[in-house]
Amino acid sequence: MTDKEPYQSLELRDLETKLDQFIDLYDSVKNENETLKSKQDDLVREKAYLLEKTTIARNRVEAMISRLKAMGQS
Repeated sequence: MTDKEPYQSLELRDLETKLDQFIDLYDSVKNENETLKSKQDDLVREKAYLLEKTTIARNRVEAMISRLKAMGQS
């Protein structure tokens, strides 16, 4: 056993610890990214739904205004 072996063993353990921490961080970021993508998909669907409802409401209001104008011209 040389004088360098205990030092190298410590370096290796330190590297393994850092690698484990990196893997944990990667997993955490990956999970967060998946959650954010899912939330984004939900928000995109909700936006499309709300835009559709807004368009329908606008069309109904415009139709009511047209009927009211027609009634006023009679």
